[in-house]
This record gives sequence, structure tokens and C-alpha cells, in this order.
Amino acid sequence: MDQKHLEALIAVERTYWWHVAKRELVTDLLKRHCPPPGRLVEGGIGGGANLLAYRELGYDVSGFDLMPEAIEHCRTLGIEDVRLHNLQEPWPVERGPANIVVMLDVIEHVPDPVKVLRNAADTLAPDGEIVVTVPAIPALMGPWDRMLGHHRRYSARMLREHAREAGLKVVWLSHWNAFTLPAALVVRTLEKLGRRSRSAEFPPVSPAVNSLLIGLARTERKVIEAVRLMLGLSLVGVLKR
Repeated sequence: MDQKHLEALIAVERTYWWHVAKRELVTDLLKRHCPPPGRLVEGGIGGGANLLAYRELGYDVSGFDLMPEAIEHCRTLGIEDVRLHNLQEPWPVERGPANIVVMLDVIEHVPDPVKVLRNAADTLAPDGEIVVTVPAIPALMGPWDRMLGHHRRYSARMLREHAREAGLKVVWLSHWNAFTLPAALVVRTLEKLGRRSRSAEFPPVSPAVNSLLIGLARTERKVIEAVRLMLGLSLVGVLKR
């Protein structure tokens, strides 16, 4: 992530529908699979909105990021236990094992996701878990992904295989964000044909549309609680050693 993209993320991370929907989805999973209190480590802290939400839930939070600007910003939010670290290197464990590790749209950015997953697993307590989200549907890989620094988009099978190679098992997995898939298919097809271009920034939406999309995501989340989706723009999974 470059400085410009981080600034855009900080500006919208607390309110933009995509970030709100993902945070609420992950929060539900945390409550079900590894409820607070406990030690939570986030790999790739971004603008810090997620860590703030997890701290409010009752977790003892800490995190790592490659960008000094992200570390500095999180400390201005009152989150002190954040540090500069490459997730592809062994993670510091001075404070002891983590009960939960969260990596949201992170491992698609690294050349060796198995190494990152293995490093995350090495920080876990014996009953600890990892919550991970990744972009889905490899066939949609295109110019926008490359602008964001994605090395890949995931299939469920690929995520399971990377988890297995890292010594982890998938205990829960579902697609999500299915309701925007038709529009995304049109946009990505036009991009691949060279008939549409876009920046790596988050596309602006009106407050009304933003609220509508948050509402749709909440409805989808209720469906996911009962039936795991087989298709969607993203995957979300819970992993254990």
C-alpha cells in the first residue's frame, strides 16, 4: 500500500460500506469462534479502525504493518502496541501467544502467503484461531488487482491448500459480498477489454447508496450464519492449527 492509498483508507475506513461490512462480518466470527477477552493480533493494521473495534469488544489488541505511517496513525488513535514488521518474517512474541490473529485482505499482497500463514500460526496459543479474508474468483484477476498489488485472487480450494501447507486446517469458510458480483463482473470484463479504467482508490458512493449496501451486507451476513455461500467477490475463513 502506498501513502496515497493509506490516506484514502484512513478517510473512509470507519464509514465506507465495504469496510463496515467486512468489519461487522469478522466481528460476528470473532464472537462465535473466539470471544473476548483474549489477545488479538492484526497483521496489516491499515488505518486502525479494525483494531479500535476489536478493542471495544474487549480484546487486548496489537498489530503489525510495513508502513511507518500506519503505525504512527494508529498510535494517534491511542493504540500503542503496534510495530513496524514484515509479516513474511517471524512474528515477535514477547507478550506471549495470541488467542486470535486477524488478517483482512493481506495475504493476496505477498509473494509467499504460506510463509505468512505459518508465521501467524506460530504466534497462536494451542487453541488459537486465525480469521482471514481474501479476494475471490481467480478469473476476475485484472488491472485493478494489479494496481492494488495483488499477487492472486483466491478460490476456496487455493485457500484451503495454502492453509494446509502452513500447518493449518480450515474450520469455517464462506464466500461473501455476493450481492455486488453481477456489477463487478461487468466492470472487470470491460477493464480486461480495455474499455474502462479505474484508479486504485475506493469508488465514491452517495450516503444513500452507502447505507443501502451496508444493509444488503447485513442481510447477507444473516444468510451466511445459516448457509455458507458458494460464490462471492471475497472469501472469509477461520483457521486453526
